[in-house]
Amino acid sequence: MQDTVHISMDQLQVGLYIYLDLKWFDQPFTFSNFKIKSEEQIKIIRSLGLRTVRCNPTLSSVEVPPDKPQAAPAAPAAPGLAPNVSPALVAKRAMIERIKLQREATAQVEKAFAGTASALRDIDKNLLSKPVESVRQAGELVQQIADSILGEPELAIQVMGDNPGGEELYLHSLNVTVLSMMMARDIKLPAQVLGALGMGALFHDIGHKKIPSAILLSMAPLSTAERHLYQMHVLYGGEVGKLLQLPPSVLAIIREHHELSDGSGYPAGLQGEAIGLLSRIVAIANHYDELCNPVNINDALTPHEALSQMFAKQRSKFDAKLLQVFIRCLGVYPPGTIVQLSNGVLGMVTTINTIKPMKPMIMVYDADVPKEEAILIDMEHETEINIAKAIRPAHVAREVYNYLSPRKRVSYYFGAGKPGQEAAAR
Repeated sequence: MQDTVHISMDQLQVGLYIYLDLKWFDQPFTFSNFKIKSEEQIKIIRSLGLRTVRCNPTLSSVEVPPDKPQAAPAAPAAPGLAPNVSPALVAKRAMIERIKLQREATAQVEKAFAGTASALRDIDKNLLSKPVESVRQAGELVQQIADSILGEPELAIQVMGDNPGGEELYLHSLNVTVLSMMMARDIKLPAQVLGALGMGALFHDIGHKKIPSAILLSMAPLSTAERHLYQMHVLYGGEVGKLLQLPPSVLAIIREHHELSDGSGYPAGLQGEAIGLLSRIVAIANHYDELCNPVNINDALTPHEALSQMFAKQRSKFDAKLLQVFIRCLGVYPPGTIVQLSNGVLGMVTTINTIKPMKPMIMVYDADVPKEEAILIDMEHETEINIAKAIRPAHVAREVYNYLSPRKRVSYYFGAGKPGQEAAAR
């Protein structure tokens, strides 16, 4: 923290950047450190029972008074005094209520996510032994997801918390399905096409069943022969899909999800619109998730880095308009990104509203607040702060990372765009 000086209550003035040495729930402001904007704020600060506050000269826009010796704080103001009628306290109470609603909505979404992952596990387990039943269950699951996504006035994409269900092996297909449906909603893909998109996304890697686990789970770079064998999974997937009697539109996605717009993909080296629209959608979602969740987790990019790489270095590989849709929906800082706010506070993007992706929900690190009660800041309601930059997990202190990080692998699910609306995936 930058050097601070202590000033008394009578030295407070608009333009000073101060730190309130109080717990978050004991003061009415969004943050404990901020620049004073009004005489009303000064009045509220003086009512908090403090004798001095710390002030940062560098961040202040007016001259800071001389340092005064730190005094012990006075007794906190009794409930019902001046802060009770202040706009700041009213706003803080509203914020606490929003956090409560958001936490309840998050719990609903994580429950739905765990249920969907468990259902997907059963489908995968029984796919070859009970093909007709498994395909029927997959179709019902996809329809449920599609109905939920299309039925929400606003759609929120949310990063999952600690191991809600533990179905790590099935999360890639689920991530690709959710992200593909997100794009389909944005471009207003007809409802009758969503079923094929969802089934193709869910089964896009079905050919993995014919690839040795030693190759699928290899931490080391694959040899040329191993890479060629791995690439056969798209053709094997088409064969398995035919045995399952999947429709041609779904088979096309399975065959083409590794085709790239510049012709550098496989198996056929298709270019541009020679690749089906649904396949182009799944290709973007699949590649993004592979960057975030590689076999060797040490090679993982953060969500922010993955989007940046796809846009800056790999743009020619994807449908340009669909890539713009993908980035627009997830925002510059997708869920799971650790960020620093303009006031220096660290947090993690937990939820984005696809209509307003630049105003995400952020879980804030505060050592004085237990993780399960973590402060959630809705950037839509904040006018004084913004996201300054993304930060790699390795660049934050271990205790901060453990507090903020949701899980080793980034997993997404969806819910209503506004807390209080019915959660998705009923």
